[in-house]
Amino acid sequence: MQHFRFSFFVTAVCLAAAFYWGGIMGAFIAIILGVLEVSLSFDNAVVNASILKRMDERWQKYFLTWGILIAVFGMRLLFPIVIVSAATGIGFVGVTEMALNDTATYAKHLTESHVQIAAFGGMFLLMVFYSFIFDESRELHWLGYLERKLGAFGKLEAIEIIMALGPLLIIQNYLPPEIRLEALVSGITGVILYVIVDSLATLFESEEEGEEVVAVLKKSGMMSFIYLEVLDASFSFDGVIGAFAITKDVVIIMLGLAIGAMFVRSLTVYLVRKGTLDEYVFLEHGAHYAIGVLAGIMLISMTHHISEIITGLSGAVLIGLSVISSIRYKKQMA
Repeated sequence: MQHFRFSFFVTAVCLAAAFYWGGIMGAFIAIILGVLEVSLSFDNAVVNASILKRMDERWQKYFLTWGILIAVFGMRLLFPIVIVSAATGIGFVGVTEMALNDTATYAKHLTESHVQIAAFGGMFLLMVFYSFIFDESRELHWLGYLERKLGAFGKLEAIEIIMALGPLLIIQNYLPPEIRLEALVSGITGVILYVIVDSLATLFESEEEGEEVVAVLKKSGMMSFIYLEVLDASFSFDGVIGAFAITKDVVIIMLGLAIGAMFVRSLTVYLVRKGTLDEYVFLEHGAHYAIGVLAGIMLISMTHHISEIITGLSGAVLIGLSVISSIRYKKQMA
């Protein structure tokens, strides 16, 4: 429980604030949003853990402190306001006042930006998924022959980018003409951002000697931190929009998602400290497949609404199957 101590403290503070702001119902809705955030982001925690375990303790602490502030106030409060401001042309202060005083209009503008948000987040997550399945250096394969064949395609130059842009070009044909360009720009931006962050991280992983090793590790930790924050943002976009189906109160939404985001981060650190990924060897596989499914759902949601229940269940099923496979694999190896 020591890994979740701070999460429970944050939960108590957020529930107290939710009760002060919206009474018993406000606190109850905050709990619901927190639970939904955790259930929909477990695969995010697993992938975070696979990256976090390669970072030193200092950057792990940054992830739990500064990272949570960026996740809660940056991605779940300020960034949606920035999106609405860019979409409507209203100033940041004006949108902030709208979010607090005219939540229905704010929710309407944010929902109308769903296509651009889904395109950006879906493409970034799709690149995360492709970078995993097209990794030819991976030795352990959950799906055996199929994964080995997919991994072999990693020898092709820029295969991830080609496979990602294909679905985007197809889906944009089914969008209204007036938003096709915006959807394309948002999706391509997601791909470019992934390539930049991933390329810089690879650059900093080059072997150095002497004192330069410390600098390389720091830069690598910094890039991994940025990568984790962008990954969290891609997960959070749909969660923020989906939260408006439960309540239009921006403050309650922020408090509820803050509870969930904190537990996801604590769960990430727990997985690292307990060596869970080493014990359940296919858990990372299941999480990446869940991310692939989520990316597909986000892209499809640009033209068709898909229930959050399907999103949550698909991820939970894949994670559960990967755990079962890991247990069987461990017994076979024994």
